[in-house]
Amino acid sequence: MSVDFDDALEERLVNTRQNAREESDLSLRPQSLRDFVGQTKTKENLSVYIEAARMRQEPLDHVLFYGPPGLGKTSLANVIAKEMGVSMRVTSAPVLGRPGDLAAILTSLSEFDVLFIDEIHRLSSAVEEILYSAMEDFVVDIEMPKGMGAKSTRIPIQRFTLVGATTKAGSIQAPLHARFGMVLRLDLYTTEELTQIVNRSATILNVPIEANGASEIAARSRGTPRIANRILRRVRDFAQVVGGGIITKELADLALTRLEIDNFGLDDSDRKLLRSIIENYGGGPVGLDTLAATINEDRDTVEDVYEPFLLQIGFLNRTPRGRTATRKAYEYLGLSFAGDNGQMRMAVDTPHQ
Repeated sequence: MSVDFDDALEERLVNTRQNAREESDLSLRPQSLRDFVGQTKTKENLSVYIEAARMRQEPLDHVLFYGPPGLGKTSLANVIAKEMGVSMRVTSAPVLGRPGDLAAILTSLSEFDVLFIDEIHRLSSAVEEILYSAMEDFVVDIEMPKGMGAKSTRIPIQRFTLVGATTKAGSIQAPLHARFGMVLRLDLYTTEELTQIVNRSATILNVPIEANGASEIAARSRGTPRIANRILRRVRDFAQVVGGGIITKELADLALTRLEIDNFGLDDSDRKLLRSIIENYGGGPVGLDTLAATINEDRDTVEDVYEPFLLQIGFLNRTPRGRTATRKAYEYLGLSFAGDNGQMRMAVDTPHQ
């Protein structure tokens, strides 16, 4: 049987944004703080806050999670609801186009329920204002009817917990930011933590995997559980067709090489971005909008998807004047670095793998 694995890829595997399948597939999500791997300080603090709220028979204070996509913000919100023994309603800021959309959700919540709003930094001002009184006083102020005779009606709602998630904490308006009792940053995961996640996911998916196979996947997953689980599914395909059903280090390396994900976890899109900075702009600085246009991506994708990991591994710098490629990026691409001005002196056709 002939299988073209490149055709099986519907999207960039190392894209940290959630796809439709992952959004609906809850099988790999942890159901308790004990099951949740990584983010140790955040988990330890949350366990105290949750236990205290349960002892006082109060809703958990409002929580804001921030950090790069794919690190478990939605999963932690789900864990909070499970640990509190309540239901969770999930929505995202772009869906809440009018104040009435949010008001309808708020008035339908039961006591202590968790309301999770993804991309909360994208709320419009009108919708955001509904949250102020809801978060502080557990009431919703609705203006009805509109026009010269308009008057405000105050509707009591059940006490609830708002969990907001954002990749851009600095874009949240100060009045909203101040109403979160807990603001918690999620960081990229270590290879050891990702190895635990890969092993746990493989067990749930009933995929035999050797220890060094799990480590190989983890090391090339850009510090992100979502990417690790996505890669695991694709490596599983290779294992079933060409590897006897077991994921070994050699099989994982073969699959990831075929998928053009190198030892750093970078793919062709990452290399294109780095080469663009070096070859088109002398290593930088180059503005975000200019860089995005050069590689034919929108600025949010560059800022939220490409940059966090490239910054983390030291291949990219952000400066007041724009983005610059580092000496490590030149070495990775097989290019000579000519001093602090970042000028390229020599290029090698094949990038480092």
